[in-house]
Amino acid sequence: MSTITIARAELTAEVSRRLIEALNAELAGLYPEPGANHFRLDPGEVTDGRGAFLVVYADGAPVGCGALRVLDRETAELKRMYVTPTARGRGLGRRLVAALEAEARAIGVKRLVLETGIRQAAALALYRATGFDPIPLYGEYRASPETSVCLGKEVR
Repeated sequence: MSTITIARAELTAEVSRRLIEALNAELAGLYPEPGANHFRLDPGEVTDGRGAFLVVYADGAPVGCGALRVLDRETAELKRMYVTPTARGRGLGRRLVAALEAEARAIGVKRLVLETGIRQAAALALYRATGFDPIPLYGEYRASPETSVCLGKEVR
């Protein structure tokens, strides 16, 4: 059994950049159509009080990441959720969602929203299993109705 830790990281750190590059490559392969990918996340959006960027480590090796960014006083968005293919199926996504929910509660938001893609069955299953329900497309995701699925949940 691996030792799993989840820690904050700077979005611009090497470990963060490597995980995000792997995520972007995977998403670009799944969604080659123009306008289907929404990769934007700025370092200032994941600073204290505005959000967080978390890295998941298994036995000290980085195997996943996820971000939380505040959209307004009541709502924050999960972004850049990723677990490396070799680390999938071990419950790390659930642990990451729980850690990001804890960050959201600490910031004081009441609702979490996210966007994922129609071709990401495992991600959709994870989010539904952790209490997210379908919501209307919002923000930049309105521009990709063929590929985007938006979900939300109340933070308890």
